[in-house]
Order: sequence, then C-alpha cells, then structure tokens
Amino acid sequence: MRQEGRLPPGQSLTLKWPVLHYGSVPRFDEATWRFQVAGLVSSPLRLTWAEFLALPCAEVTSDFHCVTRWSRFDNRWEGVQFRTINDLARPAPEATHAMVYGADGYATNVPLPDLSGENVLFALKHDGEPLPPEHGGPLRLVVPQLYGWKSAKWVCGLEFMPHDRPGFWEQNGYHRRGDPWEEQRFDSD
Repeated sequence: MRQEGRLPPGQSLTLKWPVLHYGSVPRFDEATWRFQVAGLVSSPLRLTWAEFLALPCAEVTSDFHCVTRWSRFDNRWEGVQFRTINDLARPAPEATHAMVYGADGYATNVPLPDLSGENVLFALKHDGEPLPPEHGGPLRLVVPQLYGWKSAKWVCGLEFMPHDRPGFWEQNGYHRRGDPWEEQRFDSD
C-alpha cells in the first residue's frame, strides 16, 4: 500500500476501526443539543438537532490516520461539509483557525486551510450507518488529511479565531497541526 502513496510513514493498515477516546462516551439528548458557531463571524449560529439535520449533506470517501499508528482506508462518510457552516457563519478575513468543541469540554484547534477542502465534513454516518456513539456519534468532524484527534468526536460547535490556540490534546503534548505525512504526532516533532 505504501507504493500507492496512501499510507503515511510510521502507519500500519487495519481493516478494523479501533475505538479510542479519553473519558466516557457522552449521552446525546436531541432536545437540548445545540450546534453553536461563534468568534470572528458575521453570523453566529445556534442550531438545534433538527435544524442541523436540515442542512445539505454530502458523501465523501477518505482514509483515516490515527496518531497511535494505524490507518483505515476508504471510509465512507455522510454529513454536512465544513464549507456549508463556513458559508452560513461568514468568518472575518482575520480568522485563521477554528477551535472545534466536543462534549464534556473537549476542544481541538484546526487551521482554516485544513478545514476548507471538499472532503472535510461534520459526519452523521459512517459506511452507510448512523455514526455510533463510541466513534463520535451523533456528530463528528472529519479532517482526513490530519491525524484522527483533529477529527473531534461529539461535536457541538466551533469558534473562529484570529490565531492558533491549543486544544485538549495539544495542551497535553500533541502537535499543534498533526499532519500524518510529516509524522507530526507530538509537539517535539
């Protein structure tokens, strides 16, 4: 697979989809869940679950690379493209990064250029099935070109920022960007 250029250095291919996360799997309550977009935007958002589900959906197929050195090819994701949220919120020109928020205080920072691709989305489904809670359901960000911790689980919003600021794993020694092709696993890489 390396010769096809899909397996980053230091990674091993798996057919399984290992479950990895810090803490317990949060409970989803459709009645109280809100997707909020704030920070440097012209139009802050606060969407209910029904309003989020009413947004246009897309399907993308991409590879997934975990910082723990496994990769899974050809994941089929369905959900709302980041571009859709970006267009609705209309970030200010000085916005350079987004802090993506998940349940229970989790957050990860992502440079806006890494979020702008067609293959970046807020996933509702994986391989044709609703995203299971242990894999971030009901909503997970998918940023295929970065390590999996940047594809935050249990997403409930984001903040557009004028500069980079470390999220949960970045404050605990992980690399600020997390490019698997550069093996950017830890802040010392």
